Amino acid sequence: MAKILIGKYEATIYPEGDGFTGAVSLGFAPDGKRRRLKRKGKTKTQVKDKLIKAVKDLESGVTASATYTMRDTVDDWLRKGLKGRSEGTITKLRILAETHVIPKLGKTKLQDLRADHVDEWLDGLSGDLATRTLRDVHSILKRAIRQAQARDKVVRNVAELVTTPTGKEGRPSKALTQDQAENVLKAARSSGISAYVVISLTTGVRTEEARALCWDHVVAWIPAQKKWQPVTEAGFNHKRFAIYVWRADRVGGDTKTRRSRRTLELPTMAAQSLKQHHTRQGAQRLAAGEEWQDHNLVFCTSVGTGLDAANVRRAFRKITQDAGIGTDWTPRELRHSFVSIMSDQGVPIETIADLVGHAGTSVTEEVYRHQLRPVITKGAQAMNIVFGRSRAESE
Repeated sequence: MAKILIGKYEATIYPEGDGFTGAVSLGFAPDGKRRRLKRKGKTKTQVKDKLIKAVKDLESGVTASATYTMRDTVDDWLRKGLKGRSEGTITKLRILAETHVIPKLGKTKLQDLRADHVDEWLDGLSGDLATRTLRDVHSILKRAIRQAQARDKVVRNVAELVTTPTGKEGRPSKALTQDQAENVLKAARSSGISAYVVISLTTGVRTEEARALCWDHVVAWIPAQKKWQPVTEAGFNHKRFAIYVWRADRVGGDTKTRRSRRTLELPTMAAQSLKQHHTRQGAQRLAAGEEWQDHNLVFCTSVGTGLDAANVRRAFRKITQDAGIGTDWTPRELRHSFVSIMSDQGVPIETIADLVGHAGTSVTEEVYRHQLRPVITKGAQAMNIVFGRSRAESE
C-alpha cells in the first residue's frame, strides 16, 4: 500500500479488484468516525489524478459528487429555479430542456463539462433552430449551471464563456394590408373572438394585455363630470370610450414594462364591438348559470374563465382562413398590423411608440422595422409619385 501526499492530506493507493482504489484521510467527523474520500481507477495514475481533482474541489468548496450529471443539473434547476414563473413559462422551458439540452449533454458529468462541449452542442443545433430558440436553450444551460454554482456543485460556469451562434432564419412577423384587415374584420363577425380581434387590430395591444382586460378598465367619458367612468357603471350610451391597459396575462398580472401601462381611446368601431360583446357575454352568463365564474374579464370562455392563448390562436387561424389569406397568421400580428396601418397613415413613430407602450422609438424601430413602411420607403414613394406623374403626363 503506497502512501502519498495530496496537497496537505495523506492518501493511500492500493490494488482492489481489477484496478486500484485511492483514499484520502480527511480526519475525524464530530461523531469520532474517520472521514475518507475514495476514488477508483484502472491504474495508479488515474486514481492519483482523480484524488488530486477531488481534493481541489474539496478545498474550493465544491460539493457535487463525481457522478452528478448535466441531467441532474438541469432537472434540479427545473425543480428549484423557476419559482414564481407562470405555468406556461415553466412548461415551455421544460420542453426546450428535455428536447434540446438533456438529450445531448445530459450524460456529461457537470464537473467534466467544458466550453468546447457547449460550443459543439450549440453549433449542432444552429442548423435546426432559429436564433431566438438557440438563445433560449443556451440560457437554460447557463441558468442551470449558475444555480449549481450557487450550491457549490461547480466552480465556474463554462456556458457563460460561449457566445450563442446564429441559427436558421425564423419566420418573420408580418402585417395585414388594409384590404386584408378589412376582410379579417368581416370574417371575424361570426367568431366568438370578434371583439378581441377588433380591439387588438385597432389599438395595438399585446395579446396578453387583451386577455387580461377587465370590464372595470373599459371606461366612458362623462362630460358633465369631466372624468372617465367604467362602463359597468356608466353604460355604453356615450360618445367616447377608452381602455386602461394596466394588466397583462403574466405572472403578477402586470404589463410587460412600466411604460406599457397606458390609456388608449377607442375608435368607434372598437367601442361598438365591445358594446355588442358585452351584450353577448350577458347572455352567456345567463346560459352558464351556477357554472359561471365571475373574473370580470372582457374576453373569457363561455363560463367566465380566462382565455387560453392556444385556443385564441386556433380561433384566429379559422378567421384568417375564412378571410381568404390562409392560416399562417398569429394574433400577435394584429399588433404588427396596427403599427403598419398607423405608419401608412403618416402617424409619427414617436406617437406609434406611445400607442404600443414602448419606452422609446428605438424598440419600435427594431421590432417593427418591416411595418414602418412610410419611414423606410419614404424616398422611393416620393420618387414614384414624381416620375409616375411625369410618365402619365407624357403618355
